[in-house]
Amino acid sequence: MMSILSALRRLAIVAIPALLLATLPVRAEVQFQQITSPQGIKAWLVEDYAVPIVTIRFAFEGGTTQDPAGKEGVTNLLTYLFDEGAGDFDSDAFQIALDAAGAEMSFAADLDAVYGSMRMLADNKDEALDLLKLAIEAPRFDQNPVDRMRAQVLSAIAMSAQNPATAAEKLWTETLFGDHPYARPVDGTAETLPGITPADLRAQHKALFARDNLHVAIVGAIDAEAAAATLDLLFGALPAEASLVPVADIAPVLGQDLQVEYPLPQTSIYMAYPGITHTDPQYFAAALMNEILGGGSVLSRLTDEVREKRGLTYGVSSSLLNQQHANALVVGTATRADRAAETLEVIKSVIARLAAEGPTEAELASAKKYTIGSAALQEMSSSQAIAGTLIGLQLWDLDIDYLPRREELINAVTVEDVKAVAARLLGVKPTIMLLGPKAAP
Repeated sequence: MMSILSALRRLAIVAIPALLLATLPVRAEVQFQQITSPQGIKAWLVEDYAVPIVTIRFAFEGGTTQDPAGKEGVTNLLTYLFDEGAGDFDSDAFQIALDAAGAEMSFAADLDAVYGSMRMLADNKDEALDLLKLAIEAPRFDQNPVDRMRAQVLSAIAMSAQNPATAAEKLWTETLFGDHPYARPVDGTAETLPGITPADLRAQHKALFARDNLHVAIVGAIDAEAAAATLDLLFGALPAEASLVPVADIAPVLGQDLQVEYPLPQTSIYMAYPGITHTDPQYFAAALMNEILGGGSVLSRLTDEVREKRGLTYGVSSSLLNQQHANALVVGTATRADRAAETLEVIKSVIARLAAEGPTEAELASAKKYTIGSAALQEMSSSQAIAGTLIGLQLWDLDIDYLPRREELINAVTVEDVKAVAARLLGVKPTIMLLGPKAAP
């Protein structure tokens, strides 16, 4: 069965799943600080001396939506090359130095941002941070590593072309987003990647890496003074302003019926409804409504009606997915091809009932309990997870006190609140895509 998040990843945030920000319980001992460096660079800090490790995570807003026309894939390719040489270190020398410093460094991109992180031993942080500084400020983009990394991406594109999910994803994103940058392939294409040069990579790095579109989180065995100095060390020499092309907000096109025919033993079903932003007053009501509909609990309505009562699928889920410029609520499942029509009708019926009637008091109480005490608590159990969460909060323009207030905000939601948002989000005709054998007449 094809994963809903795989097929709809163009609507998801790579760094932090959107719903995590609503469902993340907070350990009482975690203290969030906002710090400002001598040069005015801001970050969120969690001091934690339980283990002698420091984690830094950062994001530059922009992402693959900033790829120039005809150069699609340049931002994604950029992220493959930060450990392939920087400053005076060529690829081999840089990676040897990184190993010697005992540090883990990574970069990635999604539609809306480029992310970087480093995890290091506190005693070795000076050596590790010097290497991270070089990677951020002075990546080399030597021709040989560029060619090698490009070949890897092209190989992955060629392999994915054999998967029917690739054609389905292309149809899905183009239907939802038309000619918006969200409809473009994050990885680029077999046509655009060969034309990307080291000069293109340098230009994209210069355009994206600046101080005004930067978000930073630091977690671990480091105090506020040392963390502030780290900010200036890593980012102080970057340009003050990024050169970003404006990206318009967009509402996904709904009400469309799509079919990707392929002789699979199962039919995958995807549905897109309107979404909601994190700052919307109804967001927590929507998060609880989604939990009742098809969230992580085995008590969800979709799981009960589609899987438990009828045995139509091994799994069915709904998710609130968010980008900087688009939002959606999506539903996904896979079932036997000969029962696809029945499965779709059951899902529609469950959704229509929730939109019309709202939840019961018992369902809402259960959703609150599950949400507040869910397994997402584990996401606060490591420095990497905490740092990623803090970056997610910053990208959504949420306050540093969001997590401490989360439980109170969830408990304040009423049945009427959930009923209202269910009618708002679920009371419209969705875009539906079926991937599998042609439906019987």
